Amino acid sequence: MVASNVHILADRVLHGDCIDVMAAMPAASIDMIFADPPYNLQLQGELLRPNNSRVDGVDDDWDRFCDFAAYDRFTRAWLEQARRVLKPDATLWVIGSYHNIFRIGAALQDLGFWILNDVVWRKTNPMPNFRGRRFTNAHETLIWCARGRSARYRFNYHAMKNLNDEVQMRSDWLLPICTGGERIKVDGRKAHATQKPEALLHRALLASTAPGDLVLDPFFGTGTTGAVAIRLGRRCIGIERDETYVRLASERLAATPRPSEPELFVTRDARSQPRIPFGWLVERGLLQPGDVLYDQRRRHAARVAADGTIATSELRGSIHRVGAHVQNAPACNGWQFWCAERGGRLIPIDVFRQQLRAELN
Repeated sequence: MVASNVHILADRVLHGDCIDVMAAMPAASIDMIFADPPYNLQLQGELLRPNNSRVDGVDDDWDRFCDFAAYDRFTRAWLEQARRVLKPDATLWVIGSYHNIFRIGAALQDLGFWILNDVVWRKTNPMPNFRGRRFTNAHETLIWCARGRSARYRFNYHAMKNLNDEVQMRSDWLLPICTGGERIKVDGRKAHATQKPEALLHRALLASTAPGDLVLDPFFGTGTTGAVAIRLGRRCIGIERDETYVRLASERLAATPRPSEPELFVTRDARSQPRIPFGWLVERGLLQPGDVLYDQRRRHAARVAADGTIATSELRGSIHRVGAHVQNAPACNGWQFWCAERGGRLIPIDVFRQQLRAELN
């Protein structure tokens, strides 16, 4: 029996079938779901390399279904429970290959989910196509969706942009598969055939959750979602029916330290920051009346006035209005355009604004 207060289950692995376990969970209790369901690969016999050595592929019982209809029934059943436990503003991520992702996508839409993006995970080191009869399968697809069309879902746009070196994040992600020390092994063999890289989960969780949010992974495997969630200051519930995976995932979660500096896991965008009028820089003495501001190339100059305006020979007004005027532009971000000279160097006045924001925060 799952506790009615789902939060006491955080950072634990629940042993059982995900459909049954989710059915016992409270409705509208989860902030995000990341699901890596069986792919239904429909493998026929062993896959061999050209040298006749066996490929260690996915041949586990949990990936076997008698036909597409059985897989579709399973997909709808777990998605129905997933939608029930999600909060109204929560989102769901599901990953798959060409074997199953299109069937899952249709089921998502039939059940009322609203698809926000399909994200292509392009693998830097995919398994080659040994038979040479098809293109190398070098990607998997993630579907990111809201609970409904009108849902007010979370998207941490600025965190994604920061993660991508100040460039807007695209929907094609170039990341390596899980290898090396990150791969969980038992007796020298990989414990799980489809363990996902932590970098993939880092991106999905950072994009769509906040610190303290509760994440559910109904196909927990060796616990990658939980380990990443803990390191990012989130909480996670894993559901797994294989006892070996339950043990490995539980050990992994217990060994994952929680962050000691929670403020480092919050991305502050401009809209969430305290508003700092330019005049505050003057009254605090960071700029003095009569100081000269320049653009980065010293093509334009303006003097600072005591009331927080700036003036050229033609116009006196706000840093934005005067910046737009000297460039003959419709608008200007004066914080980025104007600079003050310090020690022979030009420093954007936005640096002083951030100094005052830091004091307020």
